[in-house]
Amino acid sequence: MTNRPLLLVTGGSRGIGAAVCRKAAAQGYDLLVNYHSNAIAAEAVAADCRAFGANAEVVQGDTATEAGIESIFQAVDRLGSLHGLVNNAGVVDATARVEEFDRARLDRMFAVNVIGKIRCATEAVKRMSTKHGGQGGVIVNISSMAAVIGSSGQYVDYAAAKAAVDTFTVGLSREVATEGIRVNAIRPGIIDTEIHASGGLPDRARDLAPIVPMQRPGTADEVADSVLYLLSPQASYVTGALLNVSGGR
Repeated sequence: MTNRPLLLVTGGSRGIGAAVCRKAAAQGYDLLVNYHSNAIAAEAVAADCRAFGANAEVVQGDTATEAGIESIFQAVDRLGSLHGLVNNAGVVDATARVEEFDRARLDRMFAVNVIGKIRCATEAVKRMSTKHGGQGGVIVNISSMAAVIGSSGQYVDYAAAKAAVDTFTVGLSREVATEGIRVNAIRPGIIDTEIHASGGLPDRARDLAPIVPMQRPGTADEVADSVLYLLSPQASYVTGALLNVSGGR
């Protein structure tokens, strides 16, 4: 057994999630690395975490499904007491206008980006809240600056889903504020990660750099640093906060 606090990171096999896992391991956390489809990538992240002395395990689970949520939290319960949740798993889709969206696209967009995040938070609160016999903990939701700017002509549905995450963050933070749980969100701006390729625009971060006041995309590590701050005791009086990590955009 270990005294390192246990952190669950959903969508931990790539991008921001993977960067959070590695930085958390370096700062003394044990990790449960959740992934949807790329087991090899998840195992590579876990191996990196173990190099920092962490107990790191992987768990497959689609956060959009009840079966996926169940397997993720069964793994949590096998590993011990949950200290933190980084609610990171998310999807984008191909650039399209609103009149081009079909129901299947919207169902998937909200199932992963909204319902999945709420369900993971639900299960985390059951385990962390002092009301339920827990020791407290921290939830960090990964939102997006899209929630603020609306992403017209790109993916308004994604922006709307992230706006729901912002509202959920504020509401949940107030609900559990006296139960030892802090809940905050990070709103990344244009970050150079693999998610753009899954939306059909692999060069999007580089192409959009001129519209960022700092004239460059951010990195997954820069977002992860902000996540680790919100997880840490240094943020002990921070809850219900929406932190923009966007280069000023």
